[in-house]
Amino acid sequence: MPRLAYSAFSLLRQGLNRHRGWPAAWRTPEPKAHYAAIVVGGGGHGLATAYYLARNHGVTDVAVLERGWLGGGNTGRNTTVVRSNYYFPASGALYDLALKLYEGLSRDLNFNIMLSQRGMLMLAHSAHELEFARRTVNAIRRNGIDCTLLDRDQVRRRLPILDMSPDARFPVVGGYRQARAGVARHDAVAWGYARAADARGVDIIQNCEVLGFIFEGGRVVGVETSRGAIRADRVGLAVAGHSGVLAAKAGFRLPITSYALQAFVSEPIKPILHEVVLSSATGVYVSQSDKGELVVGGGLDLHPSYSQRGNLPVVEGVMSGLVGMFPCFANLRMMRSWGGIVDVVHDSSPIIGPAPVPGLYLDCGWGTGGFKAIPAGGTLLAHVMATGEQHPIARPFGLERFRTGALVDEAAASGIAH
Repeated sequence: MPRLAYSAFSLLRQGLNRHRGWPAAWRTPEPKAHYAAIVVGGGGHGLATAYYLARNHGVTDVAVLERGWLGGGNTGRNTTVVRSNYYFPASGALYDLALKLYEGLSRDLNFNIMLSQRGMLMLAHSAHELEFARRTVNAIRRNGIDCTLLDRDQVRRRLPILDMSPDARFPVVGGYRQARAGVARHDAVAWGYARAADARGVDIIQNCEVLGFIFEGGRVVGVETSRGAIRADRVGLAVAGHSGVLAAKAGFRLPITSYALQAFVSEPIKPILHEVVLSSATGVYVSQSDKGELVVGGGLDLHPSYSQRGNLPVVEGVMSGLVGMFPCFANLRMMRSWGGIVDVVHDSSPIIGPAPVPGLYLDCGWGTGGFKAIPAGGTLLAHVMATGEQHPIARPFGLERFRTGALVDEAAASGIAH
């Protein structure tokens, strides 16, 4: 697709003309009867998979099937944090692959994803937490990933608005920081991958819900959809919190529970918070957007649900933790909230690779870490779909780990995975 450059005057004219002169960023094709590959899910992971199938493996006869609109699921319902400071070597390799790809993604896609590597600071609130932070930093650095331990004064200098008073509700004794971490623009990531995949021949088909699977000889050879049957040589699932639902339609059960993860956005204020901050005591994390809004999240609402909205107990808990750390935010109004449906696995690590049913491949179980992993998830699912073999980085994350007991237990190692 041609890349068009617009002057400021041209942009204004197109805006006043309701953009009638602009070409569509991607096509709206009718589904074909057969594809070399189908990717179910038009969020970040699905679109990235289609793009890397085309770019890395030359598989361009691909359809992305999305039951709603592109990026309307978890990709548009998250807090946009990207980082790779994970404890275990397998996790570090996985998330640092994603972060390295993010660092070059605007150039790769020719689309500004607004990556802001402002750093992320994890707070420690007790001597025990600080000792654990010290061990965590050592492990992360042994994984070849940047991470720095901070004492109380170093935290104070980085976050002068943090409550560091003697009677603070959550006393701060130090923390650790990844300088390469930060945030990216969620819809720009989806749009960039969509446009780049479309330019390589991928069909992006919205409003196309997968209702079931077509089997021949015990193998998946296509999907039944709300727009008819579509056959394929291989099918990949990248549907986040609905992975368990589609797995059941294919005749197997995944070790996944779906929960709502809620987030909130405040009214805009002048720039005051210059990095992402997370409290290990409360699970609350916060950053400030380029528009000046505070983007705030917390822990899971541990009530299994497919609801994409919040509830008052979680609101109260998150706001209490936020104000406990930053009393200066007490009078801010929260403008909106939302919930994303996250697919949580027992060890808080993803599932990547072949499904129990031949012809079907999985990219799921990311829990609260799905957005930060989009480029890696797409790369690794595309690799196994194209070659039939697991990428070395994906090998620890196959379904067989639940049979062998070789779990990658980031639930215990990292505490929370935002």
